[in-house]
Amino acid sequence: MVDLLASVDAINLGRRIRVADLATEAAGGSLAGKRIAVLGLAFKPGSDDIRDSPSLAVCERVAAEGAIVSAHDPVAMPNAARAKPNLRYAPSVAPSGAEAAEGADLVLHLTEWAEYRAIDPAWLAAVVAQPVIIDARCALDARLWRAAGWSVRAPGQP
Repeated sequence: MVDLLASVDAINLGRRIRVADLATEAAGGSLAGKRIAVLGLAFKPGSDDIRDSPSLAVCERVAAEGAIVSAHDPVAMPNAARAKPNLRYAPSVAPSGAEAAEGADLVLHLTEWAEYRAIDPAWLAAVVAQPVIIDARCALDARLWRAAGWSVRAPGQP
């Protein structure tokens, strides 16, 4: 049983590293100075729980590589800001205010909130600098995003 739990932990940690590596690849090999919009900080949707949040681990990793991280979460931002004050937090990502994604070189979808699945990819493409998204949760309709001009990557997906 201990071996199984250790294997599960290793897989989960590996996925975080893989998402950060995908971000580096998508940014052309370096994240230095790249603006990254992060959608989702909570451990899971419907919660403000950030304990052992994969999203925050990815944020920390890409920030350590020199990325400028601007993150949004419908409810977990206050907790995240207390735990990781070095990140930037945006009050919205919706059409009424694109603070999180404005001018982003890359978008990371890290928590599968319904609000993020409802984003119009054509609208968001007009807000970002580069229409590139990594859907770490495999929760977005990749065909819809690609049809709106996005490069879509998802771990474990072709």
